[in-house]
Amino acid sequence: MNNHQAIKEMVKEKYGAIANQSTQQNQTSCCGSTSCCSNVEFTVMAEDYSSQPGYVPEADLSLGCGLPTEFARIKPGDTVVDLGSGAGNDCFVARSIAGETGRVIGIDMTEAMIEKARKNAVTRGFSNVEFVLGEIEKMPLGDGVADVVVSNCVLNLVPDKQKAFAEIYRVLKPSGHFSISDIVLRGELPDGLREDAVLYAGCISGALQRDEYLNAISDAGFRTITVQKERPIEIPEEILSRHLSDEQRRLIAENSVGIFSVTVYAEKPLSPSSLGISQ
Repeated sequence: MNNHQAIKEMVKEKYGAIANQSTQQNQTSCCGSTSCCSNVEFTVMAEDYSSQPGYVPEADLSLGCGLPTEFARIKPGDTVVDLGSGAGNDCFVARSIAGETGRVIGIDMTEAMIEKARKNAVTRGFSNVEFVLGEIEKMPLGDGVADVVVSNCVLNLVPDKQKAFAEIYRVLKPSGHFSISDIVLRGELPDGLREDAVLYAGCISGALQRDEYLNAISDAGFRTITVQKERPIEIPEEILSRHLSDEQRRLIAENSVGIFSVTVYAEKPLSPSSLGISQ
């Protein structure tokens, strides 16, 4: 088994276990699974969805790091694709905006999540939301089907991000766009801190440096690349005190080094020219 496949199997196992936990269990562990997060028993990344239109509490497993649907400029009638759709949280919010004439497709590679999301949709009679088993690096969708792509704290778990962004480009219509929340790094985390951070902060071992992440989007052909929101992930004091010198703690406090949640918007151009990044 190659390294990429091993990572995928680990993610499937982890999120399959999360799908079978209660919402309360997920919300009281820092990355959804207590086995992943050692003894840190609080969510450090998730944002509050409860005020979002179309919010379904049973679909909110507190696994995200942003509110991409809030920034996604979804219009009535749009076809929206959610990558790593989990129990359906962002899909149901997107549906409330796209309306009855819209269509929402959730993609997830974990069978238990797909099953959970489908049950949530059936319970509410949502006929224009569907959930498809598949991988982001090879989506089971045709070319140019989506007006909007959203994703919430999932691409950091994808081994081949170049393929992932290339697939997003492929499934978007010309002039379509995405709004994606994800975890990125700024500066080099001390080894001990990074090992602990992997345990508590959504398992961030696959996260890219911020500039590397934005450049990967540009390299895939997107334009009008804009950071819509950025916030530092607060690292618990008990972890900082174990690993950081006073100078390193100063850098963390100044946000010169650390783990960040970013929500990034980008457009697929009508032609492959006029690329650019707005930070």
